[in-house]
Amino acid sequence: GLDDAHRAAAGEIRARAAASVERLGEVIGLLREEADDEPPGPPGTGIPRLVEEAAAAGLAVDLRVEGDADAAPPAAARAAHRVVQEALTNAAKHAPGARVEVRVAHTAGGTTVRVENGPAPAPVRAGGAPGTGLGLIGLDERVRLAGGTFEHGPYGGGFAVAARMPHAPPAHRPPTASPAAPPVLPPEHRHARSRVRRALVLAVVLPLVVWALLTAALMAWDIHSARQSVLDPGDYARLRVGQDREAVGRLLPDRETRQRPVAGEPRGKGITCAYYAMTADRFDDRSGDSYRLCFRNDRLMSKEALAP
Repeated sequence: GLDDAHRAAAGEIRARAAASVERLGEVIGLLREEADDEPPGPPGTGIPRLVEEAAAAGLAVDLRVEGDADAAPPAAARAAHRVVQEALTNAAKHAPGARVEVRVAHTAGGTTVRVENGPAPAPVRAGGAPGTGLGLIGLDERVRLAGGTFEHGPYGGGFAVAARMPHAPPAHRPPTASPAAPPVLPPEHRHARSRVRRALVLAVVLPLVVWALLTAALMAWDIHSARQSVLDPGDYARLRVGQDREAVGRLLPDRETRQRPVAGEPRGKGITCAYYAMTADRFDDRSGDSYRLCFRNDRLMSKEALAP
């Protein structure tokens, strides 16, 4: 029952709400990245297990590991595990059927991971579940916090990701706290959390405030419009069948109501009908009831009080 202006405003509110929910999901995804800090399992088992599970699911994947995986510190092991996990997921989603090669090298100085996939044998069918677009950004942040570097991009018709995590701690890393003291986060990690909190406020609180303001404005306009369409019962009683439209118009409100009966309107040549509300109070028993005035050749031919 809304007019074009109200429908446009409601559509904008719905669009903003959908965008807010989507942005909230992205922010929660980043927060979960921070929370997932446990090692993937016993040292050296995480990446082979990932590859085994991917192969069991039908992904054509090869793994080559060089060096001693047990020598990698926990931060480097976690970052390497996440790089392989995300790369295998992306390959299965965006290049199904393509062969994937996983190369992991552990040296005294650091751990290097490279995952390559070729082009998909057949075009990827449209309509699949879209990603948030934050997977590679999250990997870059995780590798950087581990003191490493991350690269990604097209390669040989497919796609490749590469990361290198040093085994030596960064020179600026603060000394390890005593077991009884709470852990001290690096400045980069604190800044990342601060950015996530600001993004959460902008993504959730601000759209909710805008929604509330738009809803209040829409309700105020609806009430104002409803009041301009109310026909006073005393004026209705003074109307007489046979009066011309000009005389009737002196007693009518500025606009008609949007309430319309489903059927039963008189039809015929020269017949037109107008509808006016009985009350603008939504809590009144007559809310939704209306008066119908029908004219034939600019003379009042009938007047009725209708209930929905």
